Amino acid sequence: MPQLSNLYLFIYNSLQSIGWAIALFRVLSSFVVNKSADGAYVSAGELICLLQTVAFLEVIHGAIGLVPSGALFPLMQWGGRTHFLLAIVRGIDEVQGMPAVFITFLAWSLSEVIRYPQYALSCLGHCPHWITYLRYTSFIVLYPIGVGPGEMWLMYQALPYIKEKHLYGDSLFGLPFSYYNFVQAVLLCYPFLWLKLYLHMFKQRKSKLAKQHTRKKKRM
Repeated sequence: MPQLSNLYLFIYNSLQSIGWAIALFRVLSSFVVNKSADGAYVSAGELICLLQTVAFLEVIHGAIGLVPSGALFPLMQWGGRTHFLLAIVRGIDEVQGMPAVFITFLAWSLSEVIRYPQYALSCLGHCPHWITYLRYTSFIVLYPIGVGPGEMWLMYQALPYIKEKHLYGDSLFGLPFSYYNFVQAVLLCYPFLWLKLYLHMFKQRKSKLAKQHTRKKKRM
């Protein structure tokens, strides 16, 4: 059974690695060819939407104990990203060419082409130390870039369009609901939720790199 779960996780993480590598290539290619950041969504948006939607499996992996991460933090990250992608970027044509989309996609793609290969190789028990170090260090720079000038800035820029279009109506299951006010509330909460995740990732970094250091010492 452990072998089957490891095989499944290896396949899942490998496919995500390939998908995000293709997304990164498309985002960078569009930027180089067009000499502009406004083609990021056109070039890779639908692929990134698919990859991010499928990533809900990672919440399930944690919930059923397939991986030790638990379900809360994967759910927080998945929920924030998926709302940003599907409800705002995909739902509002006018924001798709904004530089914040390029910044977000670039930060996400760079992060994931490190994270998923590290997970996949760890399933095999043969992950080089430098990949693990990169996975638990690159987020220090990439995560704030993706959230600040990326996600939060775009949500702020989207507010006038949300209000103008009366996006998603004013009721949810028959209850009073303003999506415009909801996004404003999300923007207020985002820094606090982000900081919680960010600090959690630093704890992970300390734990994982300490284990790697211990293994290296034993080999010596």
